[in-house]
Amino acid sequence: MIDRNDITGLILAGGRGSRMGGIDKGLQAYLGMPLALHALLRLAPQVGQAMINANRNLAAYEAMGVPVWTDALPDFAGPLAGFLAGLEHCETPYLATVPCDSPLFPDDLVARLAAALEAGNAELAMASTLENGVSWVQPVFCLMKASLLESLVRFTHDGGRKVDRWTTQHVCVNVPFPDERAFFNANTLSELQQLQGMRTGAHV
Repeated sequence: MIDRNDITGLILAGGRGSRMGGIDKGLQAYLGMPLALHALLRLAPQVGQAMINANRNLAAYEAMGVPVWTDALPDFAGPLAGFLAGLEHCETPYLATVPCDSPLFPDDLVARLAAALEAGNAELAMASTLENGVSWVQPVFCLMKASLLESLVRFTHDGGRKVDRWTTQHVCVNVPFPDERAFFNANTLSELQQLQGMRTGAHV
């Protein structure tokens, strides 16, 4: 079994927020607290230590009490830039990532990803959900070996930016989660309003 203390958790809050009018999604209020803080409080008990990837309003994120790291790549390069920043500062054998805009993710997310990664002798484990009979991989809900840093540096140095193109270079397992509502993400202001009507632990 992978020990929880061997895993560092990373909140991905470095996006441009273009579908939300360019505002900083991680700092938008949900049930009276910033989205990123909800994600942090949900992730922290599942890992040994935690940190945040952000590119704006750094003082606000630093006030959440964990280290904050900016993208290692310029121009809001997407989730892989956050992965890279996390891996560069990860001092444990594993890194777990979650986005800042999905505060309802399962409280056993990391444990289930870790069990599947170990059972499959894999390098990465990603959550997947079933929506209308179709399986959808949720690549930013990911557990990866910290030793993948060199691979990701090479991939991004060569201009790679797509998560799936990088992950397919490695041994991956997809881990099914039955409640797709737990992975609901607020990409737009209307989705943020919809999220306000939900509660953590909600089931379909």
